[in-house]
Amino acid sequence: MKASQLKKGNVISINGAPYKVKDIDVSTPTARGGNTLYRVKFYGVTTGQNLDQSFKSNDILEELTLDKRVITFLYSDPENYHFMDSESYEQYSLSPDQLEGQKDYLVENMEGLFALLLNGEIIAIEIPAAVDLEIVETAPMIKGATATSRSKPATLNNGHVVLVPEYMAPGDRVRVNTETGKFMARSK
Repeated sequence: MKASQLKKGNVISINGAPYKVKDIDVSTPTARGGNTLYRVKFYGVTTGQNLDQSFKSNDILEELTLDKRVITFLYSDPENYHFMDSESYEQYSLSPDQLEGQKDYLVENMEGLFALLLNGEIIAIEIPAAVDLEIVETAPMIKGATATSRSKPATLNNGHVVLVPEYMAPGDRVRVNTETGKFMARSK
C-alpha cells in the first residue's frame, strides 16, 4: 500500500510490529517538483506507544491482513470496554487507550461495530462513520427559529458537545460524524 492510500484506522507493520494509524497530516509543497509529505501518527497496538513518521506519497507500507468480526459494545468499567462477538458470543476487552477517539461514540448495547483481529486477538475496533445520539442538554429553543445557519452547543447522551441548529431541543436525536465529531443532521 502506498503512503498516499493510508486512512485513519489502517493497521500496518513497522519493524515487524502492528501500528494503527491515528492521524494523518498532509503537506503539499508549493515548489515545483516537491513531494507531498504524509506525517502519520501511529498507535502501537501491542506496545501502546505512539510513533510519528513521515512518508512521501510513493513510499510503500506493509498493511497487515486482519480478520473482521461483527461485534456489539456491551458496557465499560473503569479499566476496560467490553464487546461481544455477534456470532460466536466470545467476549473481548480493550483499554481506553486502545479506543482513543472512538470511546466517546460508544453507547451500551451498540451494534454495527467491527472487531479487527490479528492472529485471533482483538487489536482495534471499527465504528460506523456516523452515529445517532440524543441531546440531553442545550439552550432553550428560540421561538420562531428556523433552519438557519445559527447554531448552539448541545450536550449529547455520551457527554460529547456538538454545535446544533438553534431550533433543536433536549430529546431530539442527531447524527454525528465519528471522524470529525461534528453534527451532520437530525435523525429519527
